[in-house]
Amino acid sequence: MSRIEALFARKNPVFVGFTVAGDPDRETSFGVAKTMVDAGVDLLEIAVPYSDPVADGPVIERAHVRALRVGTTPDDVFALVRRVREYAPPLPLVLFTYYNIVYRRGVDWFFAEAAAAGADGILIVDLPTEESGEVAPSALRHGIDRIVLVAPTTSPERRQKILRGASGFVYLISLEGVTGERDHLPPNLAGLVGAVREKTDLPLAVGFGVSRPEHVAAVAAAGADGVIVGSALVRVIEEHPGDEAGMHEVLRAVIRALKSGFAPDPDPDMPRRERVEG
Repeated sequence: MSRIEALFARKNPVFVGFTVAGDPDRETSFGVAKTMVDAGVDLLEIAVPYSDPVADGPVIERAHVRALRVGTTPDDVFALVRRVREYAPPLPLVLFTYYNIVYRRGVDWFFAEAAAAGADGILIVDLPTEESGEVAPSALRHGIDRIVLVAPTTSPERRQKILRGASGFVYLISLEGVTGERDHLPPNLAGLVGAVREKTDLPLAVGFGVSRPEHVAAVAAAGADGVIVGSALVRVIEEHPGDEAGMHEVLRAVIRALKSGFAPDPDPDMPRRERVEG
């Protein structure tokens, strides 16, 4: 059983934290990852800095810029993954990247390096399922889960195609647009979760727009297995330049506040899906 499988098999709500490798610099980036782990992140998503992160909103886009300005490279990202793996051996780690980086590195070589560093999954945000033929064998060969995106605008037919190539968990995009904090999540979130649940046995984690404890509660109430938080955490780094101690303190507080949105489990012995569906 992979680390990702083992995590979701616990049937407890999963909190996924997101960070951009090298933001605001390479050493502080490792400190950010440590703080997130210590504050209770269940799975860490680490972005490979990229010059044109089209799926990301302004907060995360600026994090990519900060990381690139200090010269962060894919080698540095793999080094960060190795350090986090040594610090937290059981913690599932997922790389968030764009296909150009994988292609330039060499698809099989990228997956091999990711596996050797200790990554458990890779999400290639801009790779259409129709063009993922070269990626699938490498993921299988190196034991890397292929995390896929499903959006509210994805048609049922296309959704089935995407899900056929997925493993680990499915990243459900809660709303149209790019990443970023929102005041409210869409009211039809439970419908999206339910529609995808009918087509896959993989765990479902909801991201985009999740930035408040009530959002976390709404995702849990919609029946998802996990929640993904990015911009709300990355913003803390942006707002504390030169104040590393303050940054870590606020980051811990924000994660703990967000996780408070998970209501106490009324029956921890019952599988989560049965509680939601029954």
